[in-house]
Amino acid sequence: MESAAERFARMLHLASKRTPDNAAFAPPIVNTSIYALPPDPSGAYQYARWGNPTWTALEEALGVLEDAEAVTFPSGMAAIAAVFYATLKPGDRVLLPADGYYTTRICADRYLAPMGIAVETVATARLEACAVEDYRLVMIETPSNPLLDLADIAATCARVRAAGGLSVVDNTTMTPLGQRPLDLGADLVVSADTKALNGHSDVLFGHVAARNAQLMAAVRDWRRIVGAIPGPFESWLVHRGLETLEVRFARMCASAQALAERLAAHPAVHEVRYPGLPGHPQHALARRQMTSGGALIGLTLADKAAAERFIAACPLLRPATSFGGVHSSAERRARWGDQVAEGFLRVSIGCEPTEVLWQALERALSA
Repeated sequence: MESAAERFARMLHLASKRTPDNAAFAPPIVNTSIYALPPDPSGAYQYARWGNPTWTALEEALGVLEDAEAVTFPSGMAAIAAVFYATLKPGDRVLLPADGYYTTRICADRYLAPMGIAVETVATARLEACAVEDYRLVMIETPSNPLLDLADIAATCARVRAAGGLSVVDNTTMTPLGQRPLDLGADLVVSADTKALNGHSDVLFGHVAARNAQLMAAVRDWRRIVGAIPGPFESWLVHRGLETLEVRFARMCASAQALAERLAAHPAVHEVRYPGLPGHPQHALARRQMTSGGALIGLTLADKAAAERFIAACPLLRPATSFGGVHSSAERRARWGDQVAEGFLRVSIGCEPTEVLWQALERALSA
């Protein structure tokens, strides 16, 4: 079986042997709305809402990483919406994580429920004990955002499939290098490539991947008809960011592990939630289905004021609501309505030198 490292190396060299002499290895940014058509239209590129060579280059690269067909979208939520609308109909039931990304629940409540689709939720840590029969679609977000609880992907997907439903895993946090949902039995994967996959906090993007051709045809059709399409420049940016994913993600996760261990021992810290720590309630599961503990740390300080002072005092933390970039960032999640303590911070570890970042964090905590 091909390892993650071998797969990434193969992705890097997709163009190495098939590019003609004197041609550029980098994919072109194809800005066009029309293509030259024969009298009887045929071929991959007929109209720009249907296809673009820059998308194709990125989708081929993502397809290698996912070991599956991939379809790109202008944001992670567009990818999630595509899965919803391509697979659900009135009368269906859908089960979503109660503690996952809140916009997924808003989308379902505001747009699926009025269509006659029953929307229900369950906490990620309780999914294993939840009955999954009679659900058309079960969405899993593991680690959950922002509390970093885990769900057993293989066990849950097996139960959903046995019951005749579809399992969808939001793999934004871990990327295809950190977690392999399709290998563990998921029907579909969604990802907000805005985060670590692109890595430079300069573009919104997303993708859907699956090994079921019928499902992917439905997703691709939805994109083509509705027009939820990525721009060629954005696709090029993500393709460029993707080429450094392995080295960035390795640094981010290694730093997060080291920093989580030190933060857990700091007197100013009330609690650290990180799947790579033995104290995490699902640490054994993390070791089975994840290649590392990831790049996010859940950090609880005394209260709202302490959390805000910490962010303001640390010169190496960006106060931002996204994660997965090369720059470390932090935010107090209670301000968005997440069911967390007022002093809870979601800290995204970037690519700064680990010891330099720790010194900055420690000084900010002491302050």
